[in-house]
Amino acid sequence: MIDLRSDTVTLPSPAMRQAIAQAELGDDVMAEDPSVNRLEALAAELLGKEAALLVASGTMGNLVSMLSHCRRGAEVIVGDEAHIYHYEAGGVSALGGCVFHPVPTGRFGELAVADLERAVRPAASDIHAAPAGVVCLENTHNRCGGTVLSASYLESVRKLADRFELPVHLDGSRIFNAAVARGCTVAELTRQVDSVQFCLSKGLAAPVGSLVCGRAAFIAQARRYRKMLGGGMRQAGIIAAAGIVALTDMVERLAEDHANARILAHGLAELPGLRLDLETVQTNLVIFRIADERIDETGLVARLAEAGVRIGDLGRGRLRAVTHYGLTRQHIHDAVRIIGAVWQELSG
Repeated sequence: MIDLRSDTVTLPSPAMRQAIAQAELGDDVMAEDPSVNRLEALAAELLGKEAALLVASGTMGNLVSMLSHCRRGAEVIVGDEAHIYHYEAGGVSALGGCVFHPVPTGRFGELAVADLERAVRPAASDIHAAPAGVVCLENTHNRCGGTVLSASYLESVRKLADRFELPVHLDGSRIFNAAVARGCTVAELTRQVDSVQFCLSKGLAAPVGSLVCGRAAFIAQARRYRKMLGGGMRQAGIIAAAGIVALTDMVERLAEDHANARILAHGLAELPGLRLDLETVQTNLVIFRIADERIDETGLVARLAEAGVRIGDLGRGRLRAVTHYGLTRQHIHDAVRIIGAVWQELSG
């Protein structure tokens, strides 16, 4: 089976398994796990921040960040295609008492600075409006197809946020993909934000875990919220050991996933009745649409699974394929061939 549903299906590398078995352990809630401490220090250094915090998932990382930045009743200004808005169970509102204020998401995942400015409603100017609490960006952008926000764009958002004295949070679940695609360091893409969350368990192929990075005082507050949410783990070095390998051994190879995604995208683009924006294929995600009204996406996904290829269904005719560790170039060529055959079968 060729599984293109997500890069979360990656399995840990042999080096990760060995590191897990040999990890130095302690009680992380007491800040005594040497492997966790090492991972957090490494993450902070790579992202150019003062401190970092290991959390169970990207959803938890974004949630503790929002709780740390925003008081109850404040608005989280976010794109209408953002992961935090669509896929994180509304935790920011349900548990944090914060209000989502969605603004239009551009083709490549950017939120127009003018739209962000219009969304900011200082409490002092309108007693009826919820005050702005934080601006949340996403890089790479999931629902836009793995597109990358540039350092210059991030700088423009930073300038706006400074005018209104607002923090900027970056949902950087795949930020290392963004840096590899841009040919820059991760720190160049995180310099303009106050906090950032990134996942170890996607393209970096660790079995579990994410990190939140920011100023030391912010991370201290996030650590308290992690505990409140039940995320205070004990001998978490078993997780951290794989994360250290992810950050030291698995970053450069992301370029292979990007190359495989382009091969897959070009193969899909040749199929009549499928629509695919090749300019958005910048990293390891490929999103395409069914233009043939005779074909239902649910039926196509099911038939592909029977034929040996799994893809994701985003709804409303949008499908997603993700390249990742564990898939070879041959797997991608085989996937193109199988998808083409099934498409021909269904489209007649």
